[in-house]
Amino acid sequence: MGSQENFIINNIENGIDDHRKGLLSGTNNMNGVDQNNKEQWSVGKTPQNLSSSMVRKNSDPIIVSNVRFQMLRNFLNNLQEVILGTKLAVLFPAIPLAIAADFYHFGRPWVFALSLLGLTPLAERVSFLTEQIAYFTGPTVGGLLNATCGNATEMIIALFALHENKIDVVKYSLLGSILSNLLLVLGTSLLCGGLANIKKEQRYDRKQADVNSLLLLLGLLCHMLPLMFRYASGVGDSYATSTLQLSRTSSIFMLIAYVAYIFFQLKTHRQVFGSEEEDDEDEEKAVIGCWSAFGWLAGMTIIIALLSEYVVGTIEAASNSWGISVTFISIILLPIVGNAAEHAGSIIFALKNKLDISLGVSLGSASQISMFVVPLSVIVAWIMGIEMDLDFSLLETGSLAFTIIITAFTLQDGTSHYLKGVILFLCYIIIAACFFVDKTPMNDSKGSNLKNVLELSSNYYAGVLFA
Repeated sequence: MGSQENFIINNIENGIDDHRKGLLSGTNNMNGVDQNNKEQWSVGKTPQNLSSSMVRKNSDPIIVSNVRFQMLRNFLNNLQEVILGTKLAVLFPAIPLAIAADFYHFGRPWVFALSLLGLTPLAERVSFLTEQIAYFTGPTVGGLLNATCGNATEMIIALFALHENKIDVVKYSLLGSILSNLLLVLGTSLLCGGLANIKKEQRYDRKQADVNSLLLLLGLLCHMLPLMFRYASGVGDSYATSTLQLSRTSSIFMLIAYVAYIFFQLKTHRQVFGSEEEDDEDEEKAVIGCWSAFGWLAGMTIIIALLSEYVVGTIEAASNSWGISVTFISIILLPIVGNAAEHAGSIIFALKNKLDISLGVSLGSASQISMFVVPLSVIVAWIMGIEMDLDFSLLETGSLAFTIIITAFTLQDGTSHYLKGVILFLCYIIIAACFFVDKTPMNDSKGSNLKNVLELSSNYYAGVLFA
């Protein structure tokens, strides 16, 4: 009898042990599935999306849940998520005000200012909508959408400026975006993050910074070669044709390099561009449908195009009214307003000691503009029959060169403190002050600079000969 009881007890204990092992195995399998899903989604999510998400807010579904008709309820839910789902929703009224100001022929500076304010929430909403589409299209297509639409505002403004044959506005607005990301955004992020974590040593992965620094240096080379070729060849029609051909050829190779960078980022070395924030968050879900997101994205793009047309058409009037040069407005004001949401998110992540995301926002956006938007503008201008080159004049190219070199030196050791942020921020203030006092007309900048250099050279050699 005792042996039978022991047999029953042993079977029960073995059954309990087997059941426990099964539960643990099932839990591990579920964790593996969740981890795979998270890793799959993390491929389509970029630091720009994470940065923009910091200015979003959760909507209350109770508001539209009592609506009887399903179609109306879905529309109101989408309206609530897209329009009211951001902390920048207070700036949306600037859009109808800008349209009304243009329709009733108010002052052109008012149209310009209201259009700039209206572009601020739209840029963040485009990032939100591409993220929603990525939930349905998969990580690779989502990553390509984010890489293409990450700087949609700058691209649309550049296209309208090219249509108006305002090549200088295109060049200076794109240059300003690079300077703003590398000095203002990165500088304020390092400064605020260093002050908030002053007793900690902030560290980041140097691999991402090294890759983006190489891309920026390649873009700088493509900008400097036409400039040096112009000063080496002198004034004449032959140098202009050769510079244009060199710029178009360089733009093609820059686009090839950017495609290789996207393949490197999304396929072969995606772990280099991963962020620790994705590991801390629960799995997210889409809040609107795929086709609804496409529809809203198309509508947002049309509104951005309309406001961009207002900005391009009224920038000179605003310059004359405010007493500020078009160069300063294009290089300083346009990039600050256009990327305000990403800038704020980058600073917030730096405060949380997540510098990898902050670096991904600033360096990633700068690389995207330098290696994708700028050469694409040159190619599009070529198709439109407009002669746009990569020669950004001496002062602008010099500022870009020193900015990239200073940023590369700042990020070389993999650690950060607030003094690095102070240096980068002060560099941006000095460059902004330089363009503020520069009153040279944009169309005359190249010719006057080259003429002055040639006159100085001729006077120098004449003095040497007759000494």
